[in-house]
Amino acid sequence: MSSTSLPRLSPLANASSAFEDLNIVPRLLMGPGPINADPRVLKAMSTQLLGQFDPQFRRMMRETMALYRAFFETRNDWTLVLDGTARAAIEMVMLSAIEPGQKVLVCSFGRFGQLLNEIAQRCGAEVRVLQAPWGTVFELAQIEVALKEFSPKLVAVCQGDTSTTMLQPLEGLGELCHRYGAMLQVDATASCGGTPLPADAWQVDAVTAGLQKCLAGPSGAAPITLSDAMARNIYTRRHIEDGLRPANYVAGPGMRIASNYMDLAMVMDYWSDAGLNHHTEATTMLYGARECARIFVDEGLPQVYARHAAASRAVVAGLQAMQLKLYGDVAHKMPNVTGVYVPDGVNGDKLRAALLDDFNIEIGTSFGPLHGKVWRIGAMGYNARLDCVLQTLGALETVLAAEGHRFSRGAGVDAAYAAYKTEQG
Repeated sequence: MSSTSLPRLSPLANASSAFEDLNIVPRLLMGPGPINADPRVLKAMSTQLLGQFDPQFRRMMRETMALYRAFFETRNDWTLVLDGTARAAIEMVMLSAIEPGQKVLVCSFGRFGQLLNEIAQRCGAEVRVLQAPWGTVFELAQIEVALKEFSPKLVAVCQGDTSTTMLQPLEGLGELCHRYGAMLQVDATASCGGTPLPADAWQVDAVTAGLQKCLAGPSGAAPITLSDAMARNIYTRRHIEDGLRPANYVAGPGMRIASNYMDLAMVMDYWSDAGLNHHTEATTMLYGARECARIFVDEGLPQVYARHAAASRAVVAGLQAMQLKLYGDVAHKMPNVTGVYVPDGVNGDKLRAALLDDFNIEIGTSFGPLHGKVWRIGAMGYNARLDCVLQTLGALETVLAAEGHRFSRGAGVDAAYAAYKTEQG
């Protein structure tokens, strides 16, 4: 009989530290996320708790829904915040919308497209993956061919995939999916708040997001919006499970949702006027999610998008001035994350460690075929600011020079600064 070894857990070098006050060395998080939370979000999260049925708390839930309708540019009633990370939201929507055996088309252009595939497989769907080479995105015509051939009920795609730093154009995709009888689910975790995603105008049926990137909050709450068609689909399936089958309905195998916690129809009941208890709301996370959206809406959508675009141009200008090569199809890069090749002769992980240890600045490596070959530098949310970009590029210049990379010292910071000043006119 064979045995399975459990993963190893290293003991604390100094176990007594677990009993001490938290004393975290502050970092400037300039990778693909998470990033530094806006201090106003942290302040909101220090607010005293309320009971989940306190009238103040129920009012705050309604306020949060209204704020995220503005954020997603939608009139969808079912716009709310789920307890859990963005990955939990992806799974909750897919698990609640798709019956085992139904067809899902996944458009994958990076690691998180692979995640959509895995989640759809775990939901029991019949999945077809349309794959684009890493560093590229899809043309609508490619997706249309797959829609004609496969006839899926659901199309799932990331708007931005941080593993490749690419941004998939979505305008026209919702209309295309609907023309072929499919709904569209978009994972916007990596991109929401940094680039437009007007859910109604682009006819997206489900958008799932997270706080920890352009929204400048912590991971652990996931804003979503559902079209009326998606909401009805979820509730129709719920009623079928409860024995209320519409006429001529043929149930698929294994129809019942396997998870209680991930049953989105039950969570929608919780957020509805009926307020049917499902789980105890993560009060502090909801405070944070509300404040993230409030800050975003108060600044104004065009202004936020312009701020992220300006930071992106400055990062790109600085990296190119340092004789570094950008990764992928730059015309379709995300505005909040930039991929750049590790130059020949430089140990990418050693350089990232030097940035962290000597400058308290974090940038990202990448996954799979890009690991060790590409760095990912983010400038998003609270960190999409001139000072953060210049501080990061200045430190990167120092550690690159120490590793023997040849470029004109100061060129990166000067180019980024000039890009910002040009933007200001």
